[in-house]
Amino acid sequence: KSAGAIEVDEEKFDPTREVGFVFQKPLLLHWRKVIDNVLLPIEILGMNRASMTRRAGELLELVGLKGFEKSYPNELSGGMQQRVSIARALIHDPKLLLMDEPFGALDAITRERMNLELLRIWQEAKKTILFVTHGINEAVFLSDRVIVLSARPSRMVQALDIALPRPRTLEVRTSPEFGKYTLQIYNSLEIM
Repeated sequence: KSAGAIEVDEEKFDPTREVGFVFQKPLLLHWRKVIDNVLLPIEILGMNRASMTRRAGELLELVGLKGFEKSYPNELSGGMQQRVSIARALIHDPKLLLMDEPFGALDAITRERMNLELLRIWQEAKKTILFVTHGINEAVFLSDRVIVLSARPSRMVQALDIALPRPRTLEVRTSPEFGKYTLQIYNSLEIM
């Protein structure tokens, strides 16, 4: 049995209200319109839905889905569905956004677009994001800090600060610094 508390900025917080989740798959409710999927956490948390409808529209605009509010999930591409999930995770203004391999099921081109979208959203929303990925290049590209974990049982192998300039563009991947960071991670995993 274990116990503990989570702190953000040295303050205790309620994970049910102050954490947003984006899962590997969008997990949208197919019978609900996009706007209703985004507002779902508001309903679950017992908050006033009417007062948050405008914010939901703003978040859909932030993730590039303005005009799709009344669409159903099956009318959207996989990348669009995942952007709805990101808007849903941000609707209650969490301090922390947890993303568990959110782009893993997407094709390579859509994944690159989503990485760029996430960087843009991060730049505007200024949220702390914990992003889980098996992609070393993706981790270096998105992160300010990469924590490398071992195989089971999982333990921290390395913590690596990423000092690449922001805002980041795809061109940063061709820089010698980017290559050095990825090589450090590969070496810590003993892949090479």
